[in-house]
Amino acid sequence: MDRRAALRDLVASYARVDPPGTIAIVGNAPMPRDPDRARLIDGSDLVVRMTTFALDGAALGTRCDVVVLHRGVIASPYTFADYTNRLYLLVEPGRLHWERADIPRHWPADLGFTPVSNYEFTLPLLDLLGLDRREPLWSTTGTLATYVLTELFPHATTRLTGMSLVDNPVQTTFEHAWGAAVHVTPEHRLEREAELLRRWHAEGRIELLP
Repeated sequence: MDRRAALRDLVASYARVDPPGTIAIVGNAPMPRDPDRARLIDGSDLVVRMTTFALDGAALGTRCDVVVLHRGVIASPYTFADYTNRLYLLVEPGRLHWERADIPRHWPADLGFTPVSNYEFTLPLLDLLGLDRREPLWSTTGTLATYVLTELFPHATTRLTGMSLVDNPVQTTFEHAWGAAVHVTPEHRLEREAELLRRWHAEGRIELLP
């Protein structure tokens, strides 16, 4: 079995249905109360969240099957809660340049994360974004998670929400549903990510939920 098929099977094992027919990918932006959106998220076969996420039944739902994170994550109270019942995917684009392999000491010692291949996913996404592979540039975790999930499950209905860069690609800080705002770090090119996500929406690869 190749690496992509193995990852697909692993992710699918955390879904309500194998393979998942509906996938919700939930970003960290604060969202207005919308019970219909929350029900749509929680009713999905697979719910994917990332890094410093929040659970809010009135806006973003309460389910979480897969967490996508990186070594520099600022953990919210939800990031590692109930971690034995979730799959943790570690994205590490910085390893292509300067990032070390150390695991932060505050992570649960028995977390058991699964690395996402840079060669399988990060580098092809850089090409789609028109970024130079040799430069220390890479996408945000949300866009990379969206690429990974839509590559693994191309026939699923994949809905993306909570990604503020789609409508505001010139922002210099990211507001979070939990915790303080963080600066947009210099390795990101939000305008290109927003353009790609909007194109995927127009092509039917993803649905963008308001």
